[in-house]
Amino acid sequence: MKGQPTYSLILAVAVASLLLTGCRPAIKSNSNNTTGLTTNAAAPSDEELQILLDDTLQWTLDHRELTIRDHAAWQILHGALAYQRDFLVVTEGGQKVSAVDYVINEGFMRGWTMQPGVWLDKAQTRRGLKAILEPGSKAGQGHADQWFAVLAQSHLSPDQVLKVHGRDFTMADYVAQVQNDLPYNVDQEYSWTLIGLTTYLPTDATWEAGDGQQWSVEKLVQIEAEHELSESACGGTHRLIGMSMALNRHLAAGHELTGSWKTADEIIAQAILDARKYQNDDGSFSTNYVQRTGRSADLATNLGATGHVLEFLTLAMTDEELKQPWVKRSVAHLSGLFQKTKKLPLECGALYHAAHGLALYRSRVYGEHRFIHESIAESISADEPLPTDVPDLPNE
Repeated sequence: MKGQPTYSLILAVAVASLLLTGCRPAIKSNSNNTTGLTTNAAAPSDEELQILLDDTLQWTLDHRELTIRDHAAWQILHGALAYQRDFLVVTEGGQKVSAVDYVINEGFMRGWTMQPGVWLDKAQTRRGLKAILEPGSKAGQGHADQWFAVLAQSHLSPDQVLKVHGRDFTMADYVAQVQNDLPYNVDQEYSWTLIGLTTYLPTDATWEAGDGQQWSVEKLVQIEAEHELSESACGGTHRLIGMSMALNRHLAAGHELTGSWKTADEIIAQAILDARKYQNDDGSFSTNYVQRTGRSADLATNLGATGHVLEFLTLAMTDEELKQPWVKRSVAHLSGLFQKTKKLPLECGALYHAAHGLALYRSRVYGEHRFIHESIAESISADEPLPTDVPDLPNE
């Protein structure tokens, strides 16, 4: 995969101003359920918590509406993180379609900027697929391999076709490009990279990257483990999530805890202890994540911090550990925050990371459950895919 020829972008999207509206409710709630924990409240019963979880996740899917007109990829794909291919987006024509299937079939979405990558074979018949990094934009990909991780968690198969500039690529092409580009991640932020690569590759995989050097999944784990969590995005929870998912797959494959894997395991174990140590008496987690105590009167800040920490815990703890009262209290508190903020616009990253944490907890503790948008629930069974039709839209 050495030597990438110059390639000019076919598609240039010029946007004079971008409406980055919050993830506001589309309609008023008819629900009178305002269940939530008060300070020092006891953990709810298992049955009460499951009902609260299902109500919270279903309402959020049904009523927090995102549109192609008003929202960008950064916001929309955070929704897909929580609900995968079942997350709907409203197109310019008013259709509600699967956001993931819409964008991989070349439906226009501001911030979804992809281009052909390096040649993957000597005959130059296959190219990688490259996502353009737009740090800080809150429209495009804000972190290296962020889109890659979202699609991987949406359970796209290696042969899933992604249409870009009128050409067909596959997730396997995307994987190969990510492997090639590892040396060019100047911030050495491989949190999302680990999530994606360990979805498609064994954790003992090695390969030659674009710098001609040998890389491996364990090398990425080592780099992640060497970073200070307090200096990382969202209190280091993304690094913890990436390492946790990689470690889970490593152990599931029967590998031992040696080298960087052992170091990562120790960091994760300490972070779990710290999350509990700094937990507030109302069940929320510290607004300083796993570094020190902290609380805020701002509901959105609490939702973001507690959501990110819970998301990590659901991936790092065992099924039995997740049933402990202190974890259940955090789940109930977070669900209560969703109930209290139903009528408020919320920042999409915090909102949908929190929803993802709740969905993961629901799956781990109570079993898999598919949430289907109320607008199509009567016309589709739980075994059917959601609508994927992509209307012809101008790229402007």
